[in-house]
Amino acid sequence: MTETIDPIRLLLVDDQQLLRQGLRMLLEMEPGLQVAGEASDGQEALEAYSRLQPDVVLMDIRMPVLDGVEATRMMRQRWPSSKIIILTTFDDDVYVFEGLRAGALGYLLKDVSIQELTQAIRTVNSGGALIEPSITRKVLAEFARLAPGARVGTIDNLSDGAIEELSERELEVLRLVARGLTNRQIAEQLYLAEGTVKNYISAIFQKLGVQDRLQAVLAAQQHGLI
Repeated sequence: MTETIDPIRLLLVDDQQLLRQGLRMLLEMEPGLQVAGEASDGQEALEAYSRLQPDVVLMDIRMPVLDGVEATRMMRQRWPSSKIIILTTFDDDVYVFEGLRAGALGYLLKDVSIQELTQAIRTVNSGGALIEPSITRKVLAEFARLAPGARVGTIDNLSDGAIEELSERELEVLRLVARGLTNRQIAEQLYLAEGTVKNYISAIFQKLGVQDRLQAVLAAQQHGLI
């Protein structure tokens, strides 16, 4: 007997109805995904989450009534197991760090491909976190523009020993991650297999006690490595 796998149920939160309709159409064409509901602002999102209990939420940031940052924060407080991906337009949005600090597990631009979005949904649903690699560079550049010379942020409870545990090669990989390079680009630059780079990044995350590339870059910045 073939085992039936329940689909990943999604909640789409965006104040643009046309965008929600387009996303619904594209996502429901993907196997194993199901749009359970929609919301046009953060308040509606909270009400819809309470009613539908979706697996993953795709959350815009700039919305009327209650924005996506506050909705994410409130959702995570009420339902700590909620899994939220911010899907927004970075060029119009300086709230990326606020969204991530509020508890979002992913951050993607709206021009992401449906394949990348689907992969992000599956990664977050399975307990992972996913920040688009290019976001790292864009976020650091934006914060540098807004506050020249200021640190972007800090990672709590990160000791000097954690940084010291990194090997020279791991530090080299971390600096390339901070430049926004993908695993493939890092592999090409260092003449390594892509799988080897992935292993290095996993080791970096484990040693630093972080979950994603952005947190790793914050840790590196905190200790003057970039």
